[in-house]
Amino acid sequence: MATQGVARKSKLTRNRKTKQPKRSHARELLKTGSLAPQPARTLSIATAIGTQVRTLRRKMDLTGAELAEEAGLSAGMLSKIENGTVSASIDSLEGLARALNVPITTFFASYEEQRDCSYVRGGQGVTIERRGTKAGHQYQLLGHSISGEVVVEPYLITLTEEAQPYTMFQHAGVEFIYMLTGKVLYRHADKAYPLAAGDALFFDAAALHGPEDLIKLPMTYLSIIIYPRG
Repeated sequence: MATQGVARKSKLTRNRKTKQPKRSHARELLKTGSLAPQPARTLSIATAIGTQVRTLRRKMDLTGAELAEEAGLSAGMLSKIENGTVSASIDSLEGLARALNVPITTFFASYEEQRDCSYVRGGQGVTIERRGTKAGHQYQLLGHSISGEVVVEPYLITLTEEAQPYTMFQHAGVEFIYMLTGKVLYRHADKAYPLAAGDALFFDAAALHGPEDLIKLPMTYLSIIIYPRG
């Protein structure tokens, strides 16, 4: 009888030990609201774009050198893009899209398919640098929608000390601007609006618009462009 009692006690002890991780999971669920992997483990946008470029290149039976030449890139730059070690500029992506005969949004497909939201770590948005009349205007694409009836493009825009006024932007849809730093007189159609940190502007982007007077540089602002998917 004593032996049976010890055996039952030992079994109960083992059961309590095996149930312990479940209580730990329950505490974690209460703390985070989810047992899903944390964002740090997700695929970066640069890696996702690189994987998509490599997959499309191989489907077309092209070598890296051949695709680089068609896209107007160096073989070294294409290799870095495919390996996800650099954030490709919009100009580079446009060249690759032409060479591969696909819409530019195709490169974001594998990134967006992994979840219903777009996650971009600080400083890892797709960097765009415009030249000519818009020199000094730097853009970071912070996410991209690839499905649905509308396209949403959120940008972090920085105007450096080299920036010049430019009021000839014009495109379909609407745009929302939220100032973070600096000061600017922003032109929309026949009116100009003074903007400083905390100010916002929402407008029809079909009218000519852009920064008319760069009062305090450098400046940064969020720009969210929304337009119907063509």
